[in-house]
Amino acid sequence: MSEQQQSPVTPEEVTVPESVSDRIDTTRPHSARFWNYFVGGKDHYEVDREIGDQIKELFPGLVDVAMAGRQFLRRSVRHLVEERGIRQFLDIGTGLPTADNTHQVAQSLAPDARIVYVDNDPLVLAHARALLTSTPEGRTDYLDADLYQPGAILAEAAKTLDLDKPVALMLLSILGHAGDFGRARDVVGELMAALPSGSHLVVYDASRTSEGIIAAEKAYTESGAVPYHVREPAEIATLFDGLQWVEPGFVRLSEWHPDAESATLPVDVDAFGGVGYKA
Repeated sequence: MSEQQQSPVTPEEVTVPESVSDRIDTTRPHSARFWNYFVGGKDHYEVDREIGDQIKELFPGLVDVAMAGRQFLRRSVRHLVEERGIRQFLDIGTGLPTADNTHQVAQSLAPDARIVYVDNDPLVLAHARALLTSTPEGRTDYLDADLYQPGAILAEAAKTLDLDKPVALMLLSILGHAGDFGRARDVVGELMAALPSGSHLVVYDASRTSEGIIAAEKAYTESGAVPYHVREPAEIATLFDGLQWVEPGFVRLSEWHPDAESATLPVDVDAFGGVGYKA
């Protein structure tokens, strides 16, 4: 049995070191656990399920956003591997492992693909080490860091990735947590500036495109969780300034290289995404 074919590890089988468990706050919702609940995962606590159920009643469309995001990950990674020749991925804001993570999609198409995941959530850290496997030909690594440490991220990523060759920088549903979007945009620009020509930027986030998602944003913030800011699509798209668009540009997730799977969700999903490349 190859590493990619191992039986899935259940939450009960993951040992959380005491140094990590001490950092896990189960008294208020957390975005990684909340999102894991929305996409059908098992790694969440009662406090995450409570706000999740409240928001499902308030705005059922957020479930569609979560599912559309997972589908966008699959389609964008597949496109980058098959159509753009990308073999290296730097995925920041990984979230809790579920089905079809970046490395699984990439290595199923190109077994020699290399992936570095970055997150600073203690529960993600504990699960990532147990779940994020690799094909023998490729490599998968995990960094305990956050977006605002670009220098450290690049230095550590260089131990796994060849930063002289194109890399896909993945920021999937993470920049909504940036209270200062200008600062986040600067950090993304710094990361892309350090990557060579032919590198790609992949972004999606929930968008301020309906009254329902605005109400969900308010309820989530009032729950005590770290706020998630839904923004206008035009503002999010500024992350791609200086890059060239991969068609069709920055669009609703349902419009980005749709397939039979994406047709199962509403076309007006409140999430936008896109892929750009560095000429």
